[in-house]
Amino acid sequence: MTQMSERHTAKVIGVTVAAAVGGFLFGFDSSVINGAVDSIQGHFELSAFFTGFAVAIALLGCAVGAWFAGRLADRWGRKKVMLLGSVLFVVSSIGAGLAFSVPDLMLWRILGGLGIGIASVIAPTYIAEIAPARYRGALASLQQLAITLGIFAALLSDAVLQNAAGGASNELWLNLDAWRWMFIVGVVPAVVYGIIALMIPESPRYLVGKHLDQEAADILANITGEVDPQGRVSEIRVTLRHESTASFDDIRGPKFGLQPIVWVGIFMAIFQQFVGINAIFYYSTTLWKSVGFTENESFVTSVITAVINVGMTFVAILFVDRIGRRILLMVGSLGMFVSLLTAAIAFSQAKGSGDDVVLPSPWGAVALIGANLFVIFFASTWGPVMWVMLGEMFPNNMRAYALGISTAANWIANFTVTLSFPPLTRSVGLWFLYGLFAFFALLSFFFVRSRVRETKGMELEEMTT
Repeated sequence: MTQMSERHTAKVIGVTVAAAVGGFLFGFDSSVINGAVDSIQGHFELSAFFTGFAVAIALLGCAVGAWFAGRLADRWGRKKVMLLGSVLFVVSSIGAGLAFSVPDLMLWRILGGLGIGIASVIAPTYIAEIAPARYRGALASLQQLAITLGIFAALLSDAVLQNAAGGASNELWLNLDAWRWMFIVGVVPAVVYGIIALMIPESPRYLVGKHLDQEAADILANITGEVDPQGRVSEIRVTLRHESTASFDDIRGPKFGLQPIVWVGIFMAIFQQFVGINAIFYYSTTLWKSVGFTENESFVTSVITAVINVGMTFVAILFVDRIGRRILLMVGSLGMFVSLLTAAIAFSQAKGSGDDVVLPSPWGAVALIGANLFVIFFASTWGPVMWVMLGEMFPNNMRAYALGISTAANWIANFTVTLSFPPLTRSVGLWFLYGLFAFFALLSFFFVRSRVRETKGMELEEMTT
């Protein structure tokens, strides 16, 4: 590798990291409620169902934001839509922290969800468009790394604030309870994201679409190191001609109204949530308290799980462009199945009822091992690789619509799991839920083996239905 190519590689990585800050906000804003769930339930005197709804309602905003983000990005540009996401995050963080009623809290959570949905689409789209094919998998995985760092930062800040106040429901600063500050601190990364959005270059594909060919060529030459930037612009121009008449009709097909490749994206997005990952990252503090852990132990355990989540994402970054997407997904499916089944068996040994539940030795340790092994397999495979695939697997003429509908499906599946987890925990028990998650993990293995094709090393213009 020449010094010139090394310099361009560094530039691409820098721009990608900057764009992936949206993923940080995605992880932070979606998980920050973890430490506040019990306090919100107590403060507003909510039932299990409405507690789940207060947590999950942001995900409806996510689905809406994801659905419209692609088309807004095509009209306004990637940078302006990132800035919109930043503003929504700031407003949501302050509003949720100062919420005086349940409807008020839900409104701000929906606004935050819109921002998360935008970030979940724009970051992988931007990264896929600016990254060279040989590095695209690893660079797109940085989005998931940023998400895991956001989750870690949210759970760590929750734990620090809870500890400083002596409890999440206790007053901390300015006569506000600690759980309110858990939301408010989200203003800091949101503002950083907005500043970064103003500094990074626009997507070359967007610029070509707006007939700013020279500006696009300059970015391709200076950032990605294209040897023939004008030739690359011409290639993009050809694909954009096919996209110029793009509409929802482009994803219509013979399989229940949609093209088969779109259904593959939708089911990948659903499986990623139906294995239950966010039952851990939204409710882990509540989950561990429900089986006998103290509040401090539950917060610390949640932070440890988040650290594992961050660390294992590096495995995906290291291997996604070396061994490919399909193998990682299938290994992850089998690993998640075994670990979730282990956790389910452990939870089936719980003794007691109501708030007086314990996991007798050694089942508490087994449950912890099973849950954290699940996070290890998810974070190193399905967590990042699903987003890599959605950013690159669709043909150019349908990418915006297909990515939007697949991401919306991901958020709706997330909403379903998040809303149903608290009431189902009480009605059927954790053992049944984790057994159900294990079943979906096993199904995902057979789905990937039969329906998902490899995209390693392929240019976006090579993708077909």
